Amino acid sequence: MDTERASPRYADIDLWEPTDILHAMIEGQMAAVAAVRASLAAIEDAARAAETRLQQGGRLIYVGAGTSGRLAVQDGAELVPTFNWPRERLLLLMAGGKEALLRSAENAEDETGQAIQAIQQHGIKAPDVAIAVAASGTTPFTLACLREAKRRGALTIGIANNRGTPILEEADCAIWLETGPEPIAGSTRMKAGTAQRVALNLLSSLIMIRLGRVHEGLMVDLQAINAKLARRSENILIRLTGRTPAEVRAALDRANGSVKLAVLLLHGYSLADATDALDRAEGRLRTALKQLGGSVGASDVLTIAEELTSDVQDP
Repeated sequence: MDTERASPRYADIDLWEPTDILHAMIEGQMAAVAAVRASLAAIEDAARAAETRLQQGGRLIYVGAGTSGRLAVQDGAELVPTFNWPRERLLLLMAGGKEALLRSAENAEDETGQAIQAIQQHGIKAPDVAIAVAASGTTPFTLACLREAKRRGALTIGIANNRGTPILEEADCAIWLETGPEPIAGSTRMKAGTAQRVALNLLSSLIMIRLGRVHEGLMVDLQAINAKLARRSENILIRLTGRTPAEVRAALDRANGSVKLAVLLLHGYSLADATDALDRAEGRLRTALKQLGGSVGASDVLTIAEELTSDVQDP
């Protein structure tokens, strides 16, 4: 496998000057990004297929072992605060469990029985989406998860760095990242890992955009779980509506922190109408605004602001 092959170019890397080593490694990182660019069509196809399943209520399942598993888990975990992806619709399957996120558990990647049991235990089926990541494309745990998930009707997306390997051959959607041999042979935390991280980032972000969780380049579904994100919610509303900080805070209070609902409230709609419009629009703010007839006129701004302030001040 290319990811395991020693490259003659790096045979004497331990004798090089530090500057030369760094230049060689940064070139490898740039090559990793180029490998992702070459796979953009496959990433788009996978995102479109996943979008269809997730619109039907499916779950996102990330599967991996070792470095690939940790990268997969990281990508999945970030969907909750960034896009407010429901925790109950996210499943992270890491060979060796939670402990393997912080400590190496390389022997866990051979546990095919545990992989199959995990898929069965969580009742994975259509319309779930399983994303299996393995640099080698042959990792037993990851491959067993993919096979069992596919057998049970889930959409399977395989990401690997070696051509023609089982994960790519058997996945419904295959994303091959041709990163070649590493500067340190077999250390797939380097080029292969970078390519996987970028591909996962692109794939999940495109899925979230397609599902309406981004509006005008803004994270309108973010979950304000800390002060920084609360400020970001307010700034997003100010940018989208042009209203004052006091007005957007009042709207967020009425909307229970939902930026999308707050946008509609600041456009003059009742909470019930706004909620109904978002439901009918499947969470897409742009569609909901069109359904409700767009924005209100300037003459309505003062009245709306007074209503919002009044609602917050009332006991």
